[in-house]
Amino acid sequence: MAIYLDNSATTPVDPRVAAAMAPWHAQGFGNPSSLHTLGRQAREAVERARAQVAALIGARPREIVFTGSGTEADNLALAAAVGPSGAGRLVTSAIEHPAILETARALERRGVAVARAPVDADGLLDPSDVRDSLRPRTRLVSIMAANNVIGTVQPVNEIGQVAREAGALFHTDAIQAVGKTPFNLAEQPIDLLSLSAHKLHGPKGVGALYVRDGVTISAIIHGGGQERGLRSATENVAGVVGFGVAAELAAAEMADDNVRLTALRERLIAGVLTACPQAYVIGHRQRRLPGHVCLGFAGQEGEAIRLLLALDEAGIMASAGSACSASHAAEPSYVLRALGFDPLRARGALRLTLGRFNTEAEVDRTIDILPTLVGGLRRIATARR
Repeated sequence: MAIYLDNSATTPVDPRVAAAMAPWHAQGFGNPSSLHTLGRQAREAVERARAQVAALIGARPREIVFTGSGTEADNLALAAAVGPSGAGRLVTSAIEHPAILETARALERRGVAVARAPVDADGLLDPSDVRDSLRPRTRLVSIMAANNVIGTVQPVNEIGQVAREAGALFHTDAIQAVGKTPFNLAEQPIDLLSLSAHKLHGPKGVGALYVRDGVTISAIIHGGGQERGLRSATENVAGVVGFGVAAELAAAEMADDNVRLTALRERLIAGVLTACPQAYVIGHRQRRLPGHVCLGFAGQEGEAIRLLLALDEAGIMASAGSACSASHAAEPSYVLRALGFDPLRARGALRLTLGRFNTEAEVDRTIDILPTLVGGLRRIATARR
């Protein structure tokens, strides 16, 4: 029996989402910009999905801009840091997703000043550190709602208020958080928010950016003027439809899912910590995503890749951190380095992330298998010293 525990990388598509998408791959092939019947049907489907996504986060449908991915949504949001002269100032954190950090580096090369606020040993950002990083020409603050590697949930409302008081826009990369953490953007001090369908049991290849009414940003993809001129390209109708249904399901089932996933998370953590005395939890113990477990194993951190391969051979699919950084898996994690880990320990995270379809039996099997694999690695690690 294969056990999938990598839901922070991507989630399996919910069968109800797949069923809703199916007609739009074949019969409903019209271009949403066309005026004939098939085009109008496609447009109606896109707008219905826009309303479904908006409802999940407490936004207005016209504030939702569909993109090709969460990464694209992040890139589009950070364009707000560029001022009229091409310069500007951006405040972000040291543990953001590469979609933010690499875009920030690209903006620096264009003359945008970038400040990176620190985090504490649990990966938590202090809003006062954001306040200290602000300057008169800061145009944008971008802080993720929840970290993809360690699961820590940030105080986005407090940070957003700090940005608002300084006259800066606030963006949050909420790709890991939406569908797990409730949002009501009509009441929260958030101007821009990125989300992605495949993190909430929807399809890959479609994301969205929430742009609060009255906020002006510049397009990064130009063409036919779709999506209010902010994302020109023919919409991925089937993907957008799937996103809408996934959002509707998340809104309806989030509360129950969170209770169940939190219980499974705590069962998994308690079982591993009991069976593996050298195990420790990485990230904030309470302020974390419901199904997110990030572990280290003292004295064995350098064996993380071997542990992942051993788990895979045993039928348990997990990760060492961000799927977007998998090509650098043997290198120290920049997220763990920002938490104060030394280079060796920063190689040692094991990320086990639960989703809608994981069961108690799968958690118990993981607790049974993991200690044996860790024990084998301990002997290897000890032999090398």
